[in-house]
Amino acid sequence: MVSRPNQPSIRVIQLSDCHLFKNPEGKLLGLNTEHSLGKVMDLVTAEQPAMELVLATGDLSQDGTADSYARFHQHMQRFTCPVYWLPGNHDLTDVMANHQVAQRMSPCVIDMGHWQIIMLDSTIRGKVPGNFTGGELLFLDKSLRESAGKHVLIALHHQPVPVGSAWLDQQIVGNAADFFKVVDRYSNVKSIIWGHVHQVFETVRKGVKLMSVPSTCVQFKPQSQDFAVDSESPGYRWLDLHANGGIDTGVSRVTGVDFVVDYSVKGY
Repeated sequence: MVSRPNQPSIRVIQLSDCHLFKNPEGKLLGLNTEHSLGKVMDLVTAEQPAMELVLATGDLSQDGTADSYARFHQHMQRFTCPVYWLPGNHDLTDVMANHQVAQRMSPCVIDMGHWQIIMLDSTIRGKVPGNFTGGELLFLDKSLRESAGKHVLIALHHQPVPVGSAWLDQQIVGNAADFFKVVDRYSNVKSIIWGHVHQVFETVRKGVKLMSVPSTCVQFKPQSQDFAVDSESPGYRWLDLHANGGIDTGVSRVTGVDFVVDYSVKGY
C-alpha cells in the first residue's frame, strides 16, 4: 500500500490498450501503436500539468515482449507522478513485472488520502475473456473492508457489465456477479473503471459510476454487433477525485493528426 496525505481533490489519468509491439514499427489494424501512444503522451503532458497519478489499465503490449514493456516504461518516465500497471488479456504478467516495481502492479491498493484505489487483475492467462480468481475476490473484499472511512475507486481491464457491443460483451468478466456481490457490501465504492473495449462507455449502477476509456491506438465502434473499427482518435480519461466522494471526469482525444487504420480488417 502506498500512502499520500489528504488533499481536497486528486487528478488521476487513465491510459489503456496501447498494444505496443517488440518492433516499434509494429501496427495494429494498420495503425502504428508506438506513434499513437506518443501522440497521446504529448496530449497528456500538454493538458495535465497537475496530475498526481497515472493508471495504465492493461493491454500495454500486443505481443507480451520484454522490449514492448521496456518502451512503455520509457514513455511513462515523462511523468513525474507515480504510474501503476495492471494486465490485460494480451499482457504477460511475469514479463510485465520486470519493467515495473512490484508495489505498482496489481493487485495493489493505492492510498491517496481521502481515496483508496484498488487495482485488480481480471485476466485468464492465454484467454481473451475476463474472470476473477477466488484469491483476487478475497483481496478485493479485504481491501474494501480495510478502506472504511475512505472513498474507493476500483480499476480492472475487462468490462464487468455489458457495454452494448455484442462481440465485445462475449469477453465480459465471467464471474461479474461474484465481483458485484463483494462490491455491493461496501457503500464507499464510488466508481469502477476499465479498458479493453477501446471506446467510451459510462453508466451508473447502484450509485456507482462505471466507465471505460478510449484506447491510445485503434478505437472500436460502439453498439456494434460484430467486430467494427471506429473513426474516433486515440485518447485518455482524466478523473478528479474530490474529498467529499464526488468525481468529475472527461475524455480527451488527439486532434489534428491523421491515423491510418485498416477498416477492412475483421478482427484483431
